[in-house]
Amino acid sequence: MKLFLKGLKCYTPKCPVDKRGVPPGQHGQTRIKLSDYGIQLREKQKAKRIYGVLERQFKRYFQKAQKTKGVTGQMLLQQLERRLDNVVFRMGLATSRAEGRHLVRHRAVTVNSRIVDIPSYPVKVGDVVHIAPGADGWAARLKQNLDVTKDRMIPAWLQVDAKQLKGLVVRLPEKDDLGLPIQEQLIVELYSK
Repeated sequence: MKLFLKGLKCYTPKCPVDKRGVPPGQHGQTRIKLSDYGIQLREKQKAKRIYGVLERQFKRYFQKAQKTKGVTGQMLLQQLERRLDNVVFRMGLATSRAEGRHLVRHRAVTVNSRIVDIPSYPVKVGDVVHIAPGADGWAARLKQNLDVTKDRMIPAWLQVDAKQLKGLVVRLPEKDDLGLPIQEQLIVELYSK
C-alpha cells in the first residue's frame, strides 16, 4: 500500500509502489493469506509508520483515547493528527512528516508566539502555528516546500496563510478530514484482546 513516506517521490509516476506491484525481495512474489490478527497488526503498523510514532508512544496514545469520551478509534486518530509535526506537514510547510519533525526539533516553529521543539506537542483549537522569526535560514526551503505542496489539499480543520507562513487550528480533526486509508476499528480490536 502506498503510504507516501518518501515525500514527493510517491506523488510521481516514479514511485516504487506504482512501478512494481509486489513487495521487494526474493519472496515478494508469493501471496500469503493473513489471519485476523495479522490484518489488525498490519493496520496498526501502517498507522505507526504514517505518523512516525514508535510502539510505546502509540500505545500511550491508544490508552489516552480509551479514557477519552467518544469513539476510541476516532479519538486515537485525532490525537495523532493533532501532533505538531503532522500539523506542519498538513500546512504544506514540509514535504513529509519527517521533515515536519525536523523543522520542529530545530526550533523553527512557534505555537502562539512561543517556540516549541517537541514534535508530539498536541495543538488545540485556536492555536496559531507560525514559523519562528529567527528561522531565516529556513525561509527559502519553506517557500520551496509551499510551491511543491500547493497542489496538496489542506484539511478543513486548518486555515493556512501561505504568505505569512502561518496556520490557525480552526477545529479538531475528524475522520473525514484525514484522507488516509486507516481502518481504526482494526487497531481498537487488536488492543482490546
